[in-house]
Amino acid sequence: MMSGLRHPARILSLAIALSVWMSASVLAAGKSSRPAPAAGPSEQFVDGIAAIVDKEVITLAQVKAKAVQVRRQMEQQRIPVPEAPILQRQVLQQMINAALQNHEAQRVGVRVSDAQVERAVQSVAQRNRITVEQLQREIGHAGMKWEDYRADLRNQIQDDMLRQRFVEDRIRISDSDVDAFLSMNAGKPIALPPTAAPAPAPEPAPAPRPTGPELIELAQILIEVPDYAAESVVEEKRKKAESILRKLKSGANFAGVAAASSNGPQALEGGNMGIRPLKDWPDLFAKAIARTPPGGVSGILQSGRGFHILKVLRRGYAQRPAPRAAKRPKPAPAPAPTQVPAGPMMVTQIHARHILIKTSKIVDDAKARATLEGLRNRIEHGESFAELARRYSEDASAPQGGDLGWLNPGETVPAFEQAMNALQDGQVSQPVKSPFGWHLIQVEERRTKDMEDEFRRIQARRVLMERRIGPAYEDWLDQLRSQAYIDNRLEKAAEGDR
Repeated sequence: MMSGLRHPARILSLAIALSVWMSASVLAAGKSSRPAPAAGPSEQFVDGIAAIVDKEVITLAQVKAKAVQVRRQMEQQRIPVPEAPILQRQVLQQMINAALQNHEAQRVGVRVSDAQVERAVQSVAQRNRITVEQLQREIGHAGMKWEDYRADLRNQIQDDMLRQRFVEDRIRISDSDVDAFLSMNAGKPIALPPTAAPAPAPEPAPAPRPTGPELIELAQILIEVPDYAAESVVEEKRKKAESILRKLKSGANFAGVAAASSNGPQALEGGNMGIRPLKDWPDLFAKAIARTPPGGVSGILQSGRGFHILKVLRRGYAQRPAPRAAKRPKPAPAPAPTQVPAGPMMVTQIHARHILIKTSKIVDDAKARATLEGLRNRIEHGESFAELARRYSEDASAPQGGDLGWLNPGETVPAFEQAMNALQDGQVSQPVKSPFGWHLIQVEERRTKDMEDEFRRIQARRVLMERRIGPAYEDWLDQLRSQAYIDNRLEKAAEGDR
C-alpha cells in the first residue's frame, strides 16, 4: 500500500491557509547539532550577518526588512508588537525555518511553477470574493509589494508539498487505531473539521442547538526545552513558563506575550494555532481546555517539546452563522463539517497500479518524465506494467508490482485521482506529476460497492490524521534543524547580554 500517495487528511490545506492569512492579516486593515565557535557581540555584527544556515547567509538587512513587514501585519491584526530586538529574533527564527525547508525542497527537487502560484492567487481572490486586481490593491494598501506577496505564496505552496511528501507519509494509522476510535465513538456521527474558521461575532448571540462537533480556536505560548536537556535547564524553562503565567494572570496581553516569548511557530501571530474540533486537538490540549471558557487560560502543560500555556480564543459550533466585520471584504462562507450519512453508500472503486519516479537534485522533472515515457513505450510494446513497476518504481508498492488495491474517491492526491479517473480499464496514463514525483498509472478494473462501513473507517483515519499531523510537522522541522549547521548570531548576542 502506498501511504504517501493517499491523503487521508491535509490539515494545512493550502487554499484554507491562504484564505485565513488574507482575512487575518491583509483584509483586516534553533537548534544546531554542530555549534560554531561563539563570538562577542562586537564581532558578530561587524559583517552584517544575522545567521548562517548551512551555507546560506541571512543578513541583518534582510531581517530588519522582514521585521518591518511583520510589524505592519501585527499592527493590522492588533497584536502587541514586542521590542525591536525581540521582534528581530523571532523573525530570524522564522527565516531560519524557511531556509531549512527551502534547502530540503532543493535537495529533493520540489519546485513550484508560475502556474501554481497563479492558481493560488486566484484561489485567494475567489475565497475573499474579490478580483485579482482588487487583491493586488489590497496587498499594496497593506504595505506589501505584490512580488513579495507572490513569493510568500510560492513558499507556502512549496511548504505544503513538503508536508505532503515528508510528514503525512510518515504517519502510520493502524487498523487497530481505527477500531479503537470507532469503538469509542460508537453510535456517534464522525465529523471532519470545517474548511475555514467562522468569523468572530461582534456581540453575543444565542448558541444554536449543538448538532455538530464543538469547535475550539486556541493560541499557545511554548517554552521549548532542548532534547536531552539537563534537569537544571528543564527547571530554568519551567520557571520561565511560571513567570509568564503570572504575567498573564496579572492582565498581560496573551498575544503580545506570545509574540515576545513563545518559541512556537505561530509566535508572531499571537500564538494562534487555528480552529478545529475539540477532539482533534492533541489529547494533552483537549483535556486541559475541555471546560475553559472563551478568553480563559490554562495552567502550564508539559510535553515532549517543552512547556505550553494555552488560551481559548473562541469556542462554538460549526452551524453558527459567521457575522462579518463592518468594513471587511467578505471571505468565503465556512461550510459545516462533513458527516458520514447513514444507510447504503454505493461508491465506484478503481483497482490501479502505478510506477513512481521521485525527483531530486540529480533527477529533475524532465529526467523523471523522460524515464516514465520510456517505460510507457515499453509497456505499449508488450512488457508487463507490474514487472516494470517492481524494477523501477520508487514507491513502497513496488514489490507488489505497483498494485494500490481498490481505491475510493478522494483517497489519493488530486492530480493522481484526476488522471486515474480519465483512464479506461486497462489503459496506461501519460506521465503525471504529483507532490511525490512523477507517476505512470494503469487502471485494471472498476467496481461499485456499498461503502458504508468502509467510509466510516476512512473518515476515522482522517480524524486521527488531523490529530497527529501538527506534532509530526513540528518533529520534522526539529529533524531538519538537528541535521543542519545553524549559527544564530542574534540569539547568541541576546544570551551574552543576559
